[in-house]
Amino acid sequence: MAAIARTLVSDMDARTYQIRTYGCQMNAHDSERLAGLLEDAGYQRAEAQDTPDVVVFNTCAVRENAADRLYGNLGHLLPVKKARPGMQIAVGGCLAQMERTKITERAPWVDVVYGTHNIGSLPALLERARIQTEAQAEFEESLDTFPSVLPARRESAYSAWVAISVGCNNTCTFCIVPSLRGKEKDRRPGDILSEVQALAREGVLEVTLLGQNVNSYGAEFGDRQAFGKLLRKCGDIQGLERVRFTSPHPRDFTDDVIGAMAQTPNVMPQLHMPLQSGSDAVLKSMRRAYRRDSYLKILDRVRDAIPEAAITTDIIVGFPGETERDFTGTLDLVRQARFAGAYTFRYSIRPGTPAATMDAQVPPPEVQDRYDRLAALVEEISWAENKPFTGSEVEVLVAEGEGRKDAATHRMSGRARDNRLVHFAPGDTAPRPGDIVTTTVTRAAPHYLVADGAPTSVRSTRAGDAWQSRKDQSNTPERARGDSPPAVLLGMPAHVTSR
Repeated sequence: MAAIARTLVSDMDARTYQIRTYGCQMNAHDSERLAGLLEDAGYQRAEAQDTPDVVVFNTCAVRENAADRLYGNLGHLLPVKKARPGMQIAVGGCLAQMERTKITERAPWVDVVYGTHNIGSLPALLERARIQTEAQAEFEESLDTFPSVLPARRESAYSAWVAISVGCNNTCTFCIVPSLRGKEKDRRPGDILSEVQALAREGVLEVTLLGQNVNSYGAEFGDRQAFGKLLRKCGDIQGLERVRFTSPHPRDFTDDVIGAMAQTPNVMPQLHMPLQSGSDAVLKSMRRAYRRDSYLKILDRVRDAIPEAAITTDIIVGFPGETERDFTGTLDLVRQARFAGAYTFRYSIRPGTPAATMDAQVPPPEVQDRYDRLAALVEEISWAENKPFTGSEVEVLVAEGEGRKDAATHRMSGRARDNRLVHFAPGDTAPRPGDIVTTTVTRAAPHYLVADGAPTSVRSTRAGDAWQSRKDQSNTPERARGDSPPAVLLGMPAHVTSR
């Protein structure tokens, strides 16, 4: 596909692209592949201040008002497209899979719509739309080519997503993803490990194993312990210092995975374990195949094996039928669990899900009230959990773009081993993104730690070297003139949550 796509645009001047990504980690991973496909086909990434020739929307159907947001953005682009002959707009991702041809009916200036299983077709669809001067739409009902075999343009040199599965076999009543992404399809372990090894050779220090239900990995080929084995194998990869994964499902979280986490030094002491509700009645209505006591027992076993583990979660408030008593059960579980952080969501109707037609929809003012009370409790607990770090040393993988106020505060930012965000003062040192610093925490906040003293040590890494090489390359005269396409880079996953 890549070689064919490259010939399709050979008669064009260097066309530029921009990708706008919404939603979960899988979408961020898909966007890396989309960028790689476009660059392999001869496109160049547009500078931030420029109007691109191609705008690609990689959509999410999980968030509230996703369709309204998409059509609003498409409307804003209409006058831009009218003023720029030849400009193209493409829409893909979960919302595209759900809306399909409704998108071109409502926004006929869209050139391409493609489904979640059609990422590899994007360059050919753009070219076909350009030649035929009419919209192109393509949707497959099942995955044909695993996205990870496609080229990628990664955004940084030290951390990368690695997809181990696509799709989901669960039937949670609030979630539209299984019907849009399809049944779970697992990659072979050897393919995954080959990708991780290649990333490590390039200097990547950290990988995040990614799947809609990451710890059910192996069910497709009949090995229920495949995920734990995969974690242990990652421990044998030279140069790989940090391994994370997201998101597991409590139903499938087994002791062999806990053992692999505890016994594999480069698997980080961090766990994101979605809860969704602390009420057994609500969990049953959600079709979550666990109950509050079994969930708490998982946390106990993790903390027994990995006392320093930071555990985060997802919680939905206001699910249909949720009573004040149910919600109080969620607050009680949060107090017991002592989460390092939580992503909290107000329930809202997602058309096409069983929950959308359930009786006893909770009035929005009650949902908002519960959301506010939960958010306040989560912040109180996360702050209390962060305060003991004051005065302790933490090892930080220096990041790029994690601290929005770094320029104003003269700090740099990165993630500790347990994934806590750390803002630190570099002092007279000059660490690069990808380098490792050890620094002492001077104060804690609910969502981050601060280290105002100079680092006690700075370790230059191959990842830092790779970041520097990429930076130097981007500053060459040829790149400044746009004479050569951007390199295929290694990428950093955003720290966002899944379901």
